[in-house]
Amino acid sequence: MKFFSRAHFVVEMFFIVQEFLRQISIKKILCRAWETRSSVKGMLSFFSRIWNYLIEKSDSIFYSDRLSVLLYICAFMLMFFLLLRHARKGKKLFFRQIPGLKALDEAIGRATEMGKPVLYVPGIDGVDEIQTLASLNILPYVAEKTAQYQIPLVVPTRDSVVLSICEEIVRQSYILAGKTEYFDRNNVRYLTDEQFAFTAAVGGIMLREKPATNIYLGSFYSESLILAETGFASGSIQIAGTATIAQLPFFIAACDYTIIGEEFYAASAYLSQEPSLLAGIKAADFLKIFLLLIFIISICVAVFSPEFLKFITLIF
Repeated sequence: MKFFSRAHFVVEMFFIVQEFLRQISIKKILCRAWETRSSVKGMLSFFSRIWNYLIEKSDSIFYSDRLSVLLYICAFMLMFFLLLRHARKGKKLFFRQIPGLKALDEAIGRATEMGKPVLYVPGIDGVDEIQTLASLNILPYVAEKTAQYQIPLVVPTRDSVVLSICEEIVRQSYILAGKTEYFDRNNVRYLTDEQFAFTAAVGGIMLREKPATNIYLGSFYSESLILAETGFASGSIQIAGTATIAQLPFFIAACDYTIIGEEFYAASAYLSQEPSLLAGIKAADFLKIFLLLIFIISICVAVFSPEFLKFITLIF
């Protein structure tokens, strides 16, 4: 269904662009530009006519009620490039510490002391789910740490594509750590694509191999409580992270640390300190603060001036 909705969006955008080009008569504009190419005065007159034409046809070419979206995008892009330039100069962007991410080193260290493996579950969805991609961005950090400490990293997967990506990520992490000989491809496992069969198989790994640390990062559904309770019963330290709101209470109740909502998406930037990722998150935060201030001011003013509320509804 996602594929067909995206295809429909592409086709719709094609017809919108085609209608735009038809309305502004691009062929006539180019012919007119060629005719007046030798005259500066003619070119100025030509651009003036284009401008007047766009003003006259603005209602049919542009959606004036979407102007606020354009302004938000421009504001975000401006803030993003300013922060990116700031970060590339070596200046540090402030991010509050996320306890769940700080605990990753502690949890992996605990597994090293006990001589037991680390279990990393990258969710149960495929790579078309944004939470799976966010989890795959965190996996290299965990894999490199386990390689440095020379402890096994077990990565069970439900999707064959995710399996291939995880295997390559773990292999590259071991190569970067200079511990290629400790990489075991059998630890990156495809179990099954059935939801609760996968859950039962992961539970079996917990009970048989007794991992010291269980990390659940990705998209989870009704199996979340089963996984978390099984890990709790086996005595593992558990770190969970998901943006699936309905599953957060179960992880909070049964896990030692939980990365909640947007913290999960920010985790890859937090761990990698990549300037472009940091700038994107920071720019989004500033834009949210700006919108929040507009809402607060609008509510306050609307109490005294109902006409102002009508103006705000036109903007948003």
